[in-house]
Amino acid sequence: MYAPERHQAILAKARHAGRVEVRTLAEELDVTPETIRRDLTVLERRGLLHRAHGGAIPVDRLSVEPDVTYREGVLSAEKERIARMALSEIPAGGSIILDAGTTTARLAALLPQDIELTVVTNSIPIAAVLATRPNIQLHLLGGHVRPITLAMVGSWPEDALKSLSVDVAFLGINGLTPERGLTTPDLEEARIKSAFVDAARRTVVLADHTKFGREDFGHVAPMSRIDTVITDSNIDNEHLLEIEMSGPDVVVA
Repeated sequence: MYAPERHQAILAKARHAGRVEVRTLAEELDVTPETIRRDLTVLERRGLLHRAHGGAIPVDRLSVEPDVTYREGVLSAEKERIARMALSEIPAGGSIILDAGTTTARLAALLPQDIELTVVTNSIPIAAVLATRPNIQLHLLGGHVRPITLAMVGSWPEDALKSLSVDVAFLGINGLTPERGLTTPDLEEARIKSAFVDAARRTVVLADHTKFGREDFGHVAPMSRIDTVITDSNIDNEHLLEIEMSGPDVVVA
């Protein structure tokens, strides 16, 4: 395969999956990792990819955030396993925050019905799932709605969170790296996620393997503020070890 053909294949895969990894590309295209790194550098110089640790992200994914309907159907099995693993972090009779997101929504649907729980959320879909559950005391944060994620954001929910002390916050996230910590494309969502971290005694991040090594525009928190990251078994071992060395435990579902 000639270099232009590799470049086309790499770009197509990146746009389809949201990111590409050096090791995987080297195996699929039967070339050395050094060749792939040179290819990624060429594509970055052409303005088509943004290099991230261990791989790259297509530039269009940095500016266009998929809506919740699209994301719901992506990596469904992995998100289900992550959500089921997160059940072990639920404090019986305690209080939790459920951040807006498709994996946290799966966790909401799986919450046990035989224990009392206080749940705080900024997600309209999660609130709809939990509103009629008799064992759950539900608090839906007010604010204005981001249509792309159906999350409540703004100063209202941020101010409300200042008066709370919650046992565990479960966060969804778009990107995480040892250097930048947790990031997400939208600044308002970044601020509300940061407020979740501040309001909780423990923070658990639910992130499938495609989120590792990615950096987005809005900074949420450094990895040192995170207690546990739960991911799926497709995680690159290098990414896993780097995140563990930066502070949190990493649990593979």
